[in-house]
Amino acid sequence: MMEGMTIAPGQVPVAPHGARHPLDPDPVRSSKARAVFALGLMGALTGLFVGGVVPATLALVLARQARREAYASGGFLTGAAWLRRGERLAWAGLVLVAAVVVAALVIGLVRSAGTPFGHDYAPNVD
Repeated sequence: MMEGMTIAPGQVPVAPHGARHPLDPDPVRSSKARAVFALGLMGALTGLFVGGVVPATLALVLARQARREAYASGGFLTGAAWLRRGERLAWAGLVLVAAVVVAALVIGLVRSAGTPFGHDYAPNVD
């Protein structure tokens, strides 16, 4: 531990990290994580207008690719928090789309149940 450095009660000292290899890349935020968040946000905002299904689906597909790339990078790609938020927003957008579609179907069925089936003839026609 360094001289003159005090540690508050309950705090755990941080172990010094080993020296990085000079050829190791610097950790960088994944650009796909930002795209997933942006698409997820668009999906959530436009979920009430059934068009939200397109950006939400793209966000989920891109999130899968971003997770695969982050795993393969060995920790040099960051942005997992943005990725999680984007996925949650995308799923929220898809839930909103599903709710709108179900509501439209129910309203359509109720309206069609109230109308008579077939042709309605005048009372004096046999």
